[in-house]
Amino acid sequence: MAIPVLDFSQLNGEERAKTLAQIANACEEWGFFQLVNHGIPEELLERVKKVSTKFYKLEREENFKNSKLVNLLDETGERLENVDWEDVVTLLDDNDWPSKTPGFEETMKEYRFELKKLAEKVMEVMDENLGLPKGYIKKAFNDGEGGDNAFFGTKVSHYPPCPHPERVNGLRAHTDAGGVILLFQDDKVGGLQVLKDGEWVDVQPLPNTIVINTGDQIEVLSNGRYKSAWHRVMSSTDGNRRSIASFYNPSLSATIAPAPQLVEKTNQQVEQTYPKFVFGDYMSVYVQQKFLPKEPRFQAVRAM
Repeated sequence: MAIPVLDFSQLNGEERAKTLAQIANACEEWGFFQLVNHGIPEELLERVKKVSTKFYKLEREENFKNSKLVNLLDETGERLENVDWEDVVTLLDDNDWPSKTPGFEETMKEYRFELKKLAEKVMEVMDENLGLPKGYIKKAFNDGEGGDNAFFGTKVSHYPPCPHPERVNGLRAHTDAGGVILLFQDDKVGGLQVLKDGEWVDVQPLPNTIVINTGDQIEVLSNGRYKSAWHRVMSSTDGNRRSIASFYNPSLSATIAPAPQLVEKTNQQVEQTYPKFVFGDYMSVYVQQKFLPKEPRFQAVRAM
């Protein structure tokens, strides 16, 4: 069993209908798929790899080696349950960027610009497959017509070699809170797994692909047709795994609810559908319950 690998360029040709169907199936059955020929230049992706690796070496590695987490793993001899073997930096357009690594800011800003465009194309494909008006998901995430306040963040993670991988996860199992997640993962060191039919399946490293997964808000908007998928990262004694995840999420003030067209089609009673809520309220629940089952999160915002 392997997650679907799809050719995004086929949407522009005779294979369009087939490719749309493949993406729909991947969203419905997996919540995860890999895109090849996604339109982001290989030259840019190669630069992203280089600057990210340099950045970790120059600005992060020493701190990680001397961190409480590393000491804790050495000292306890027990399994660590509530931590992740991960070094993380979050990039936003308006926050302070790492400055010691030559070319890092310039390259990553260029990458984020391209990736945001790809995210919006993927959402348009989801609109089409779900039978929603073009731009429906983007509009919902941007808080209405003409808005441009969706959250777009990029998480640069490294998972250094772990001396005791059996005692700590790289990243504990969870579903993502937001909308569409675009991951540029290491093409040599694996570790990402997605839960499918009760079995953990490796997301195989493939050079210069973009891994797409759907978050909880896509599950709500699609009225459960596209489920957010449980996933985790396993720690390993091998290599230093690079992982760059970008999140196209609703603005905190956006109101999220199942698309009315999808509720009508299934003829459901309102009580049986997902709740309507403000995304900021959902996030306040999620930060407390990220690694717990998602259904109680939906119930918690229903009660607000």
